[in-house]
Amino acid sequence: MTTAFFRTIILYLLLMVGLRLMGKRQIGELEPSELVLTLIISDLAAVPMQDFGIPLVNGVFPIIILLCLSMILSFVNLKSVRFRSILCGKPAIIIREGRLVQQNMNKTRLTIDELYEQLRSQGVTDLKSVKYAILETNGKISVLPYTQESPVTPKILGVQVQDEALLPILLINDGRIMSDNLRVSGRDMRWLEQQLRSRKLSSPRQVFLLTVDETGTVECVVKEGKP
Repeated sequence: MTTAFFRTIILYLLLMVGLRLMGKRQIGELEPSELVLTLIISDLAAVPMQDFGIPLVNGVFPIIILLCLSMILSFVNLKSVRFRSILCGKPAIIIREGRLVQQNMNKTRLTIDELYEQLRSQGVTDLKSVKYAILETNGKISVLPYTQESPVTPKILGVQVQDEALLPILLINDGRIMSDNLRVSGRDMRWLEQQLRSRKLSSPRQVFLLTVDETGTVECVVKEGKP
């Protein structure tokens, strides 16, 4: 039982490191080569977990080789456009000026049902409102509507508005003080303690969430059932 525990932990940590090296992507955003690599690594890790007669190194060594190969391919992708197009493919225009490009749909084996499903997920129901729809290499469709079909913005109306897009900095997360964020925000512990006292709080452990934005506005959410 102890052997199974440690083998599982080692393989799990190795897989987590490998996925972090591949970047923060969801399954639907993986390139074909990345998806194949993920499936192979998962299969290699599962065998030593189930069969204790197989040495652990027999599962770890191939995984390390594949991760190194993935890093090499990623480096080559950055340096060579041609290699990237061969490995990952190229985006394909599916709709051009409101009309289906059937040749590209046949080439990418994209069905009408799949196309309409992705269009509906982006709030598009009329093909004629789409100037371009592009099938990306990760399998998702990017939709570029005609300007007259796009949502109205202050820029289109020529109206000057104050920019209210502010980035809040998290200072307390579930009772824990984020010291690095506190320093980045230009505040110190004395300021934070004053904020807590002004809300009749005696400890950061009573706070579920506390943020401050660029204008100095503080948002504080107290834990439910605080003492």
